[in-house]
Amino acid sequence: MIYRHCIAPPRAYTQFSHDIIRHPRLSSDAVRLLTWQLSLPQGTRESLSRTAERANIGACAFTRAKRQLKGEGFVHERRVQGPGGHWVTQQLVSNVPLSAAEAAKLLGQVPVPASSPSSPQLAPSPRDPAVGEPTSPPTDGLPRENPCRNTHDRPPKPPEDCNGGQDRLDGRPELPAATPPHHEAARTLAAAYRDLDPALRHIPRPMLAELTNLTARWLAAGHQPAAIRAHILRNLPDDGTPVHRPGGLLRHLLSDVPPAQPAPSAQRAQPTAAPAPGHRPSPATSPTGALLSPRLAGTRECEGDHVQPTLFRPTGGEPLCPACAARRTPPAAAIAATRRPTT
Repeated sequence: MIYRHCIAPPRAYTQFSHDIIRHPRLSSDAVRLLTWQLSLPQGTRESLSRTAERANIGACAFTRAKRQLKGEGFVHERRVQGPGGHWVTQQLVSNVPLSAAEAAKLLGQVPVPASSPSSPQLAPSPRDPAVGEPTSPPTDGLPRENPCRNTHDRPPKPPEDCNGGQDRLDGRPELPAATPPHHEAARTLAAAYRDLDPALRHIPRPMLAELTNLTARWLAAGHQPAAIRAHILRNLPDDGTPVHRPGGLLRHLLSDVPPAQPAPSAQRAQPTAAPAPGHRPSPATSPTGALLSPRLAGTRECEGDHVQPTLFRPTGGEPLCPACAARRTPPAAAIAATRRPTT
């Protein structure tokens, strides 16, 4: 059993209808928001969001309570444009439900203020004008130069014609620029790098111009095309390692130009001693003049019967490798069996 004891407050009180306190479709937050607004002094312009903040009503609960009050007709809102172009949101709170027409009639009797103190962000902020004339943004989408040196995914930029494609002032047509020496030979040689080895089959075509310039430097230094190809093949990986960037590998191999070896004709012109019978040229230098690997220095080719050329390191100038020498030398037991006994 519940007992109630009520004492009428002598001041600061507000009379509410029982219909508001006992409303079946209003939540406790909606009732508290409505009664708080009705208890404010006459002429107070406190918004519903400020009342919810003072009453410790959260954002989600405030949205739900405001939707309930608007649905039951206790709260009405409208946006109007006042003097100076400012938009103002007007809110009407009543202690009895009102229709939309009745709320619009009451709100129409309230003058719109010149400025709203609750929304100072509507006033435009002062801005400094930009310097110069307005320009449109670039539309090409690509930089003028390639910022990365390692990737060559675009063809080289053609040389710009400073004359704009017009003829010379003296009436004669503009002559094409002179081609550097060895350029055509270097271009042909660089285009054939793909066929040297399967690892070089996927050289990017835009790198042809750069490889041509590097090859031209080798040709200008006196290197023969066969020596350049031998240099590339000698430095390819021979342990099955895949080459992911064959263009970058060729750029690395051709970037440093060593001094060229003397041509074979120049070597033959020099007086040399007569070679010994059965002597073969040292394989340290190929017939084209290209240097072979240092690990092959001091070796010679076997004169025996081999399917492929076989190199070995002689100890006393012998012309046969140990395997061929063993096959050609009969065993000592066979030699003793073939000898006739002496009487």
